[in-house]
Amino acid sequence: MNQRTTLVTGATSGMGRALALDLAGRGGTLLLHGRDRDRLEAVAAEARAVAAPGTTVRTYAADLADLDQVHALAERVRATEPRLDGLINNAVAGGGARPLVRELSAQGHELRFAVNHLAPYALTRGLLPLLTASAPARVVNVASIGQEAVDFDDVMLERGYEGLRAYCRSKLALIMATFELAAELRGTGVTVNALHPAHLMDTPGVRAYGLTPAVGTGEGVRPTVRLLLAPELAGTTGRYFDRFTDSRAHEQAYDTEARARLTELTHRLIRR
Repeated sequence: MNQRTTLVTGATSGMGRALALDLAGRGGTLLLHGRDRDRLEAVAAEARAVAAPGTTVRTYAADLADLDQVHALAERVRATEPRLDGLINNAVAGGGARPLVRELSAQGHELRFAVNHLAPYALTRGLLPLLTASAPARVVNVASIGQEAVDFDDVMLERGYEGLRAYCRSKLALIMATFELAAELRGTGVTVNALHPAHLMDTPGVRAYGLTPAVGTGEGVRPTVRLLLAPELAGTTGRYFDRFTDSRAHEQAYDTEARARLTELTHRLIRR
């Protein structure tokens, strides 16, 4: 582990913060992303305090609700880092404290779809030159067991909006993109997998929606780090895991026509 460079998005709270502290203790170079610079530097200080000897911790601030900032983030990482062995797309917009209020990203896209699907897809795409040059490398997309089919006639949920529905659709879109990208990258040494890390973790997003947390964030860290580091999963790609179990996602994730439609739409929306 002590030679690896790993980027974790959404590292300032919840499972992202727990991942940062766990990975810092394993050594190597840890790149932490957050939206708020002060909170980001506070977590980086925590990570350095528990880090293994020789560990390097660097921070990258960007708002993933703005695709211009997502593209700029990828460019900064490519320009600064000599290698990237792992990317954990963990940042998330949950159901929201006001779930009936439909929020928009900087580009006018439905916020959950933008943050939970478009941003990680655009970031991963932007970092592919660095990931492939560093292969073997792994991309871990933090999805959810909560999944709802994407309605291609109303992708941005302009009708019947509800925050948790938007969240579930965005997480299925992320899984569908995981499968498509994994197939594209076969043979490059870069693997791409998605997982549901744990059920109702004690995170700000769970609490904001009004749900009662069932487990601590450590429950989600363990299966996520396993996908990132476990030697037995080195060749595993294009899979969805329910915690530690290779599982089946929503049926739409296996609809090749739907995945192709989503890929075309995604590329159009991220303008790349």
